[in-house]
Amino acid sequence: MATPVRWGILGTGAIARTFAADLERTDSGVVIAVGSRTRESAERFGVGRAHGSYEALVADPEVDVVYVATPHPLHRDNAILALEAGKPVLVEKPFTMTAAEARDVVAVARGRGLFAMEAMWTRFLPHVAVIRGWLDSGALGEIVTVTADHGQHFAEDRSSRLFAPELGGGALLDLGIYPVSFASMVLGPPSTVLSIVDPAFTGVDAQTSMLFGYDSGAHALLTCTLRAKSPTRAAVVGTDARIEVDGDFYAPNAVTLIPRVGERTRVPSTHEGRGLRHQADEVARRLAAGELESPLMPLDETVSIMATMDAVREQAVTPGAPGQRSAGSG
Repeated sequence: MATPVRWGILGTGAIARTFAADLERTDSGVVIAVGSRTRESAERFGVGRAHGSYEALVADPEVDVVYVATPHPLHRDNAILALEAGKPVLVEKPFTMTAAEARDVVAVARGRGLFAMEAMWTRFLPHVAVIRGWLDSGALGEIVTVTADHGQHFAEDRSSRLFAPELGGGALLDLGIYPVSFASMVLGPPSTVLSIVDPAFTGVDAQTSMLFGYDSGAHALLTCTLRAKSPTRAAVVGTDARIEVDGDFYAPNAVTLIPRVGERTRVPSTHEGRGLRHQADEVARRLAAGELESPLMPLDETVSIMATMDAVREQAVTPGAPGQRSAGSG
């Protein structure tokens, strides 16, 4: 980029540090400022100008765009804070806690004519561009099934954000967002949502399994868990061919097209770094073009994904819960 985008990072957690490190691999942008609830925390981040409040960060005239990297329950208010200060935003996924909160952010962004995008970094990876190309070409025929899982092992720890209800903990919001977003990219919003949830010791979901149905007749089978490292693979199955993504499907990886008849095509991964820089490049491209959202991660789809996540939680069955019938009950 002739003029790199000047990033301000709102929040100093692990994902903020990963984003800052990955941004060093591209020339599209540079971190110039960070904001935290205390100046000490901002200074420890060690990147750019340290602001001791979120308000000071979004008011910094040197900042072109704000990356919101706080815990999920803060996304809505933090994104709106930046937008009302006149700053475009990249909001860490999940975009918000609910679809209603997502609509609030989108309404402010559109009302003020400012760019906004969910930081679903998987959408911008090289292997996902390959998948989009195969889908657009019709190589798979009619889509029948999408499968994806995301499981990681986390020791039960009451002090961990992942198990804290007040911090938006649980498998679905942290891990399940990846399979749900992947299915949305391929099939759009489901017409039917079924789910089974097993709670952790704090009450957040430790494991969630989802079955989505679509008007086309396609199904999506998706799982996420905090209790074990799963294969974290994904596949798109069509009448003429299928796509298989190596684990971890949500990170830079190899992808294979396997036709029903004929030779398979494998595209290896040639990526360096974690992969978060690609979403930063996308933001820079859209800002340079004067566009207010990305066609690869549209705001309306982000809201739709949050509505699907709402539905997963609202109608979830908990095995063994009072009033739930077992498969063998009469």
